[in-house]
Amino acid sequence: MKTKKARAEFIGGRLEELYPTVEVPLEHKDAYTLLVAVILSAQCTDKRVNLVTPALFAKADTPEKMVRLGQEKIRKLIETCGLANNKSKSIFEMSKMLVAEHGGKVPDSFQALEKLPGVGHKTASVIMAQAFGVPAFPVDTHIHRLAQRWKLTSGKNVVQTEADLKKLFPPERWNKLHIQLILYGREYCTARGCDGKKCQICRELFPSRT
Repeated sequence: MKTKKARAEFIGGRLEELYPTVEVPLEHKDAYTLLVAVILSAQCTDKRVNLVTPALFAKADTPEKMVRLGQEKIRKLIETCGLANNKSKSIFEMSKMLVAEHGGKVPDSFQALEKLPGVGHKTASVIMAQAFGVPAFPVDTHIHRLAQRWKLTSGKNVVQTEADLKKLFPPERWNKLHIQLILYGREYCTARGCDGKKCQICRELFPSRT
């Protein structure tokens, strides 16, 4: 398949066959608990985050409760996620700002989200897509790697990759597609490499590699 558009159509169709329904891998009950879980997921597996958050949310599942819990207690509850000092500070300061400036509610705009401590564009994109249903295309290292491997982008960073993928896929597909890509990358086309034995997409797109 010589064109990016043709490759994108094949990939989108194959992912829809494999993952017709998807759920956010991070366990949560609302926009706030999702935001906390996404902050915790930096350089940490979703599985580990899902082991940690029940105890944390049992004590603090709202910004107000998180502020009362305090940064040190947050740190102790999340320490197995790694980077606990930075993450506990981000969660505490983010929660304080939500209480002080947003009435304890997670804002539903990119601009407001990206002003929160610990929240960058990718995290804001996840919240906009999965909590508020706004078309967004969060690009993490898994998606960036697959997009490069499948020659959907020549971007050297996630910013360019996000822009390229948005051009190739319609907005109504973005929110579901980014989860489908993550699931596929973990199951079939891992960071360690791809020989085409498990990954049908690589085998179909680039048979000379296999």
